[in-house]
Amino acid sequence: MKKVILFSAAAAMVLASCVGNPEGKKAETSEAVEVAEVQGSTYTVDATQSQLQWTGNKVSGSHYGTVNIKSGSIAVENGTITGGDFVFDMTTIDSKDQEGEWKEKLDGHLKSEDFFDVAKFPEASFHITEVKAGATANDVVVSGNLTIKGISKNISFDTKVEEITDTTVKASADFNIAREDWGVNYEGKQDDLISKEINFKVTLVANK
Repeated sequence: MKKVILFSAAAAMVLASCVGNPEGKKAETSEAVEVAEVQGSTYTVDATQSQLQWTGNKVSGSHYGTVNIKSGSIAVENGTITGGDFVFDMTTIDSKDQEGEWKEKLDGHLKSEDFFDVAKFPEASFHITEVKAGATANDVVVSGNLTIKGISKNISFDTKVEEITDTTVKASADFNIAREDWGVNYEGKQDDLISKEINFKVTLVANK
């Protein structure tokens, strides 16, 4: 019996070490900071063209899906993004890799207290606090306060500015966060543990 227990424990440790995080650069994370007043023209986010896609890994595979962007705005001055505010509707968590009963179970679990507790926290938000020049003319480093489950942390990540005109702004970002920083602590089943990080791919289109 002792050998079985030891073997099970060893197997669990091996499985845990096999959980790789989703592909993506981890955002730098620190305590939330004050949001300063921004300058520039305001563009309204087009929720029908904008998208937040998430990916999470586990030992047996991965899951991916979307969350709807409820509202948002981007500020631009002299052809440069200077600020922005975005609200995400967490009740719209929608897995795209499952169907039927399995999809219902996964979506329900992600919305539960184990993960995002959407009954208590139906919205998440992101408020830009700083924008710095990036590696190229089309790249910037965006910092902002990300609030999930009522917990706010400041994160910094690379963003690609694809278009800025008098009428339209298009930008995209691809980064990871450590979910435990926002109280998403569910580890998964002992033989199917979940990665510590979640990947977010964000596509934003905003118009005047």
